[in-house]
Parts: sequence; structure tokens; C-alpha cells
Amino acid sequence: MTLDHAMHDPNIIAMLCAAGAAAVVVLIWMAMVDGDPLPERLKSITERRDELRIEEKKKKTSRVEGATRADMIKNIVQKLQLEKGKKINEIRLKLARGGYRSPDTVMTYLLMRVMAPCVTGFMAFFFLFIGHAFEMQTIMKILIVIAAILFGIKLPDIFLKNASQKREIVLRKAMPDALDLMVICAEAGLSLDAALDRVSREMAFAAPELSEEVGLTSVELGFFPDRSRALQNLSDRVPQPGVVALVNTLIQTEKYGTPLAQALRVLSSELRDDRIMAAETKAAKLPATLTVPMILFILPPLFIVLLGPAIMRVSGLMSGN
Repeated sequence: MTLDHAMHDPNIIAMLCAAGAAAVVVLIWMAMVDGDPLPERLKSITERRDELRIEEKKKKTSRVEGATRADMIKNIVQKLQLEKGKKINEIRLKLARGGYRSPDTVMTYLLMRVMAPCVTGFMAFFFLFIGHAFEMQTIMKILIVIAAILFGIKLPDIFLKNASQKREIVLRKAMPDALDLMVICAEAGLSLDAALDRVSREMAFAAPELSEEVGLTSVELGFFPDRSRALQNLSDRVPQPGVVALVNTLIQTEKYGTPLAQALRVLSSELRDDRIMAAETKAAKLPATLTVPMILFILPPLFIVLLGPAIMRVSGLMSGN
């Protein structure tokens, strides 16, 4: 097929149009969902501090509505009434677990839940019915379009779940170092608020995700009358066994007056033993895990290398006779 014929082929033109539409959707998504660099994480701590200060003083502020991106998204969500019937607090908690805690992120997420099935359904319809990319029965095309719409409905949740899982892995790896720093700060005589603030500053470059969570907890401890509420918010944002154990230890320390350094030292030892046990468990599972790859990918080439020359010589001798 020549280049001129390829440029006039309807199927190729349809595929190029669909690829362009997909690129536009990705660019819109990247524009609406901000990145997550270190300055933005530190900024979120400052915003949380200002928000709590405003709530404490009960000052009502007003701002002029402008034609900004956040205002446009909020207006669209309100006009479509996407907030009705939605558990906003649960959605906000899920977004916070994924690292998205901007005030406008909830609106963006609700808008994406409406746009994603429309975009995926339109792309499937364009490919199959307009572009005729694949030759198949009409009923199959309809089923594929329905499947694309269902996939679009689940797409924001899948994206958010993957972001949360990646964030949990990073937090779990950085937790032992942060706990060791807390032990050092507590043994040096710092209070819980000062220890959390120091750990947040020290972990800012090594683990910005954990630094953000610890910094938010430090800010909330200074504003909430009930200090256990601030600690409980940390376990809600980071639902990991190590963080939950840390929160329970800190709440017990605040309630019963247990020495902070001693409690953190015991918890650090327990978490270190848990990490060793987890590593030993993975090492014990390794032989069984490698059995199937060894049979499929290692043994056949080994047999070919070892037995191949002998088989070829025997074949040559038999053909010569």
C-alpha cells in the first residue's frame, strides 16, 4: 500500500482521529488533576493550617467569583447536580488516600465520573460504526460499546485505587525511618507536637508523602480541642497496620501519660520484627514462586543447549548411514 493510498484509507483516518481524541482526553485529565511535587505537598500543609485557623475563629470570608478552572468545574458539577446522592466525605477520604486533597479535587473527580463513560463510549462507537476498524456483527459492536461505557464508569475509581496503592507502598517503606526519628526526638525531650513537626521537616525530601501526612497531623494537633481526633485522622488517611499501631500508641500515651520515648521504642521494635517476619515469609515463598517460571523459561533453553548438539550429531550419523 502506497503512502497516498494509506492517507485516503478510511480505516487509517478513523484510527488517527480516535488517537487524537484520546490524546485530547488525556491532556484534559492532566490539566484538571494537578501534579504532586514537593512544593504542592508543603503548600497543602499550609492550606490546612489556614483552614483550621479560619474554622477556629469562625470568620466568614468572601471571594469574587472568577472565570478560573476550579470555578468552571464547580459550576458544571453544581448545574449537573452531581453532588446529590454522593457521599462527599467518603469520596474526599478516598482522594486524600490517593494524595489528592485540594478543595477542587472532589469536583474534578465527580466531573470525570460523568465524562469518562461518555468519552470511552464515543470512542468505541467511532471506531466500530463510523471508522469500521473491525469487521464484525452489529450485535458484537453494540456489546463492545456497552463494555466501553462500563469501563469508563469504573475508570476514575481504577485510577484512584492505583494511585492509593502506590502511595501506600511509599508510605509503608518510609514508616520505619520516620518512627526511628520520632524515637530520637522523644528521647531528646521534645513533645509530641514538636516531634511530629521535626519529623515532617526531616522527611520532606526523603519521603514527601509521609512528610505531608505527618505535617498535617502536627497542624491538626495544634488546632483540634480533642487531640485524639487529629491522630485518628492520620489513621483514616493512611490505613496501614503500622500507622494504626502508631496512632493507638500515641492516643494511649496522651490518655494515660505513658512516657512517649518508651512507647515509641517498643512500637519501633515490634514493627521491625514484623518487617523481618514479612521478609522471611517472602523468602520462604520464593522457591514455590520460581517453580513455574523455571519450568517454562529456564529448563527448555537449558535442554536445547545441552542436548541440541548431541541430537544433531546423532541425526547426522543416522542420515550418513
